[in-house]
Amino acid sequence: MGSELKYFTVLAIAVAALLQSTAAVEKHVVGDEFGWIVPPGGHYAYEVWASGHKFSVGDILEFNFTTGEQDVAKVTKEAFDSCNSTSPIELKTTGPANFTLDTIGEYYFIGTMDKHCELGQKLAINVTSTTSAPAPAPGPATPRGPVTYIVGEQLGWFVPGGEFSYSAWAYGKTFMVGDTLVFNFLNETQDVAIVTKAVFDNCTTNSTLAVYKYSPVHIILNTTGEHYFTSTYDRHCENGQKLAINVTGKSAGTPSPCPSPSSSITPAPSKAPSAH
Repeated sequence: MGSELKYFTVLAIAVAALLQSTAAVEKHVVGDEFGWIVPPGGHYAYEVWASGHKFSVGDILEFNFTTGEQDVAKVTKEAFDSCNSTSPIELKTTGPANFTLDTIGEYYFIGTMDKHCELGQKLAINVTSTTSAPAPAPGPATPRGPVTYIVGEQLGWFVPGGEFSYSAWAYGKTFMVGDTLVFNFLNETQDVAIVTKAVFDNCTTNSTLAVYKYSPVHIILNTTGEHYFTSTYDRHCENGQKLAINVTGKSAGTPSPCPSPSSSITPAPSKAPSAH
């Protein structure tokens, strides 16, 4: 009887440990709703996606793609950098494809089909920890001051060829009242329009709340809620030059904005560069 009790006690502990470990494993869907594609904005899109995730040993990467149109290869860093798909570590041609992250360190993935890697279908991630029990619930968030976001980072504000790029840029960011968006672009080739959701969805850019023509444009977020931006230049909105963000709170030290009858966003002064 004693030996049986000991056996079941050990078994119960083992099962509990297994359940705890399993609960802590996370599945990361690469690109989220966009999946694994040739991103219109180049490899930047997947860099931004990865920056919003923490990868641990035991986690799973899921690549969603259409079989026959895409594939995914696990490769070395050298192959990743040069887009060399001749000798992959592992190649999967049927979507969805799953990879289990079994060690700490860097992992590299590319699409091997014609020019897909060169056009940006590549992902590098870093696994930084082993999977453990779920972390305790976080305490109250530490208040932060206003943050300045450069829209598109080094790419700036341009026609990316698809909506994915600016959605990817905004993914994982927390926008708060008092933060500033900076739009960098080449004057007389782009502009920034503040629009309603209906205009954003339909790209009817003849109806705008405000338009700013000179780079850089600084826009201060004054209220919580959704905010929409695009360009009034022909077909720019349809081709992906559009950004939607959600302002979810108020940054520390931000004074309450004065009510405005026309807009919840304050553009900072923006003027054309001086002639030389």
